[in-house]
Amino acid sequence: MGVNRPELEGLHAAIAASGDVAYVWDVRSGVIRWHGAVGELFRLEDHSAVDLADRFLARISANGIGDLRRCHDEAARDGRRFVCDYQLERGDGTLTWIEDRGWFERSESGEPIYVYGVLRCIDRIKEEAMHAARLSGFDGLTGQYNRSRLREALEHALSYGVRYEAPGVYLQVGIDNLALIHDTYGRDVAEQVVIAVSRELDRSLRASDVIGRIAQETFGVILNGCASADLPVTAEKILNAVQQASVMSDKGYLPVTASVGAVSFPESARTAPDAMAKAALALEQARRSGNNCYNLYNLSPEQLSALRSNLEVTEMVQTALRHKRLCLHYQPLVETTSQTPAFYECLVRMFDEAGNIVPAGSFLPIAEKMGLVRSIDRNVLELVLAELAADPDVRLAMNISALSTTDPSWLRLLTAQAKTRPDIAKRLLVEITETTVLQDIKETTRFVAQLKEMGVQVALDDFGAGYTSFRHLQELEVDMVKIDGSFVKTLAERPNSRLFVRTLQSFADGLGLKTVAESVETAEIAQMLGDYGIGYLQGWYYGKPSAERPWCAPNGNRRVAMAEPTPLLTNTASRSDSGVSPGIAAMVADILRPGGLH
Repeated sequence: MGVNRPELEGLHAAIAASGDVAYVWDVRSGVIRWHGAVGELFRLEDHSAVDLADRFLARISANGIGDLRRCHDEAARDGRRFVCDYQLERGDGTLTWIEDRGWFERSESGEPIYVYGVLRCIDRIKEEAMHAARLSGFDGLTGQYNRSRLREALEHALSYGVRYEAPGVYLQVGIDNLALIHDTYGRDVAEQVVIAVSRELDRSLRASDVIGRIAQETFGVILNGCASADLPVTAEKILNAVQQASVMSDKGYLPVTASVGAVSFPESARTAPDAMAKAALALEQARRSGNNCYNLYNLSPEQLSALRSNLEVTEMVQTALRHKRLCLHYQPLVETTSQTPAFYECLVRMFDEAGNIVPAGSFLPIAEKMGLVRSIDRNVLELVLAELAADPDVRLAMNISALSTTDPSWLRLLTAQAKTRPDIAKRLLVEITETTVLQDIKETTRFVAQLKEMGVQVALDDFGAGYTSFRHLQELEVDMVKIDGSFVKTLAERPNSRLFVRTLQSFADGLGLKTVAESVETAEIAQMLGDYGIGYLQGWYYGKPSAERPWCAPNGNRRVAMAEPTPLLTNTASRSDSGVSPGIAAMVADILRPGGLH
């Protein structure tokens, strides 16, 4: 049954009223016929500017062209409808986000002959989605992709490169001497350097290139369509751009330089973990050659051996995750006064294919480098929640990585359990490291607030290993501070360590924070910590990590207390401490100076 003219006019009017634009694209001739609010969408008086496929495609962004072609290829091959979002340049030079929905009509021989589709402006929807994405996929300091989001973009670029034999280069750009800048001028100046370098990378690279911040001082860059022969020009452009970064300190403008490690794909890398590992090795080699230089991945026999080892560990971790071969070992956190366990910290271990236990130190650093740590953290959370659900009295602690503080799936998993079993959240202690705080204090503060809203307690782990200000403790509102083991182990012989621990305990008392000392290995150290008022003790003196659930005796009866550790001695006379390092003195001064406590 045909469509009469009034109905056809009504259909055109309905399309125009919706603000959408319909099209019929003749694949063989390249002619496109448009219907609806064409002038409103394209902001063109003459539709001939988009009536041919080449003219229309020329208005789509470089990333969008790649996405649209992939959608077209899959739809034409499989006969499915396609949906693709991309940015389009309109007649007045502005950019708009478009949702393109359509399907292919094929000839009897299966050849695509027409594309029928509808374009819709989705600027408002995209803006809302991008705002939400920034909270989970973008670096809070620079606004660039975070490590996880960049890894996903790299996977897409590699997949496209392998399929279409399209060349590309992945770079790691490391800011030279950022740690020294941090130590000398402070955190605010170091962050200004990071922001300035990010800004110069944006200015010097193409719109189609993808930038992400993957570590404190390191950016990752995906150069699509860049051959390895073109790298010297691009790398020199980046190095020169970084030198233009303008950062003022109290001593004047700071000189800023960077080093660049690169790997070409798909010839030298075909997966994102592979590309990131090889670019990191190339960056390391560039830094050995001196600051402000670049290096293309070219492995020495020793580096090749290390890379192969990393990839083997990566494969082992992926297999362990698939086959649920991660397990927990438990170590007590002992309440100092009663000498009984208050929590048991859950430490992740892994079984290899032979059933042997693999220590965390053998695989976690590599897993973090290769982008697998979020999957590990989710798996560990599942195991911890199962233990808390099985025993209504046990209290457990667990560590999470910096990446998991911005992982919505990790938080959703915990939230779902907390809604059905609020008691579980109240018996959980989540430990975040000081380096996590340093990456993004605002994001970490938000994460801590969400945990505490559920009733979860939060501890700042390894305090003293980094550069966190005492003032940050007030911002974070954590419940506990775990003193880094390097101070605890050296407590008996180093005055600096004693000053740090006593100062921290005094500060914690003022804020109502609990303190935990890690790496307690001797009765003497335990006694000293008790004298200083440290609330909880953890270390081999009280128990090594064990696969057995130590809160239950072998016969299944609850174990009320630990097996009789040597009792703490009574308080002793105060010791004479001297030889305080400038770093510790500055930390103390940070507390005592006027306005130091807010």
